Amino acid sequence: MSEQETEHRLRLRPTMLSDLDFVISVETDSHNIPFITPWERPQHEGALRIPDFRHFIVEAGPDYERAGFVILQGCRNQHRSVEMKRIVLQPKGFGLGRACVRQLKRMAFRDLHAHRFWLDVKLLNTRALALYASEGFIEEGRLRESVRLSIDGVDGYDSLVVMSMLDREFQARVAMGLEAT
Repeated sequence: MSEQETEHRLRLRPTMLSDLDFVISVETDSHNIPFITPWERPQHEGALRIPDFRHFIVEAGPDYERAGFVILQGCRNQHRSVEMKRIVLQPKGFGLGRACVRQLKRMAFRDLHAHRFWLDVKLLNTRALALYASEGFIEEGRLRESVRLSIDGVDGYDSLVVMSMLDREFQARVAMGLEAT
């Protein structure tokens, strides 16, 4: 399936309480756990209720099966700075991440009127770092050894890379044909 087909076969719908078992299972899957800091169920429930958050189920494929979830935070931020708080997808390697990031950028800048759309990503998540950079996000800095990790019984620390895109950068990408409107 091409990138364009993947993008057209992906949709975001608001997460419902009945989706939270799925959300927790994807979040705590062994393939995802090294790259995120899972939330407790009450944190997800709060994100469903608090107007500053947008919590979505990602549906993809010909039958729009659940393929993950995303959380945006700062949707009512007075500074118009919207954070991509979480993006967790399964399966990986089919272009879902890129298609999802593109939809989220459009939502942030077009629908939420963001001035700045930002995220942080663990340094060990090299695939995500490459994806965000290729989608126009600029590295702002690093929070050195700011998150504690325990992988396969080995404890350590990882750094967070803060990346963002500004509205004018998004509009420049639209003008160059790199973004759909």
